[in-house]
Amino acid sequence: MVYPVVYTGLTQGMERRRGHPACAVSVRHLADDCLDRFHDDVEAVVHDVVRRATAPIDNLDAWICGLINSATVNGHRRRRGEIGALQRPRAPKWLVDGLGGDRWLVHLAVQMLNWVGNPVTAGTNVWPVDSWTALRCRFTGDWDGSVDVRHDIEAVLRVMRAKREWYERYVEGPLGHKHVPVPRYAPECPAGDQDTPALSLIDVGERDDLYMRELAHLAMTAMRTRLRAGEDPATVVAEVIAVAFGDGAVPTLDGGPRLSDTAGDHVGRILRDRGRIRDIVAAVLAVVEDL
Repeated sequence: MVYPVVYTGLTQGMERRRGHPACAVSVRHLADDCLDRFHDDVEAVVHDVVRRATAPIDNLDAWICGLINSATVNGHRRRRGEIGALQRPRAPKWLVDGLGGDRWLVHLAVQMLNWVGNPVTAGTNVWPVDSWTALRCRFTGDWDGSVDVRHDIEAVLRVMRAKREWYERYVEGPLGHKHVPVPRYAPECPAGDQDTPALSLIDVGERDDLYMRELAHLAMTAMRTRLRAGEDPATVVAEVIAVAFGDGAVPTLDGGPRLSDTAGDHVGRILRDRGRIRDIVAAVLAVVEDL
């Protein structure tokens, strides 16, 4: 009873705001990371339902809707507490003093304390440098493109490490619970260079599946934007698929295909099949209409 209420009352809207149109279609369409977050939220709501439902309830769905926000927030704080992260990150006075009271550095310190308890990763980086660079520009009003927020992160870490026990408990410990970030492709190194990773923590199939999910999301976003602008559905679908999954050559449906005729050109064969294109267009339109 809980999971459909949580999905429609919380998850669906959050996925749209995150820019995940496919995840906002249904629970079955949720990507792996989004599905994990959804399961965490459902578990948190079930926990609160069992704890609070001490009297007969006439309309359980409506009653659950009323506690979704508080239940999921409390669940998030419990999960942070389980890994040792601060449940309500605040900058202690000694940290504010150590940063000289700089408003941006203090704000960044709170962001870092919040980040270490968040299960998501920043790709191959420890910290989400790009998003914090944009945050710094908005916070300080300094839009100088040469600004590197890495220096600010190191400045905050130096002050935090001065309290070794505090740092290990609230920063280093929770940070160690994050999944190991793995690059999609191993960096190319000269022969004999020992910097190349000796072991990949995910197999090729999982890595390719992750890449294709991201590519499909970008393709769907491009199609949705162009369709809502009034462009011809068949042309939009064929062009986006050719660029995203083919050899990059854009087909012309009226004047004949311009894609290569190589034996392995599976995408090209699909785009030359008008029946397949009609089926794909229908599927895309159904998804767009649901958003």
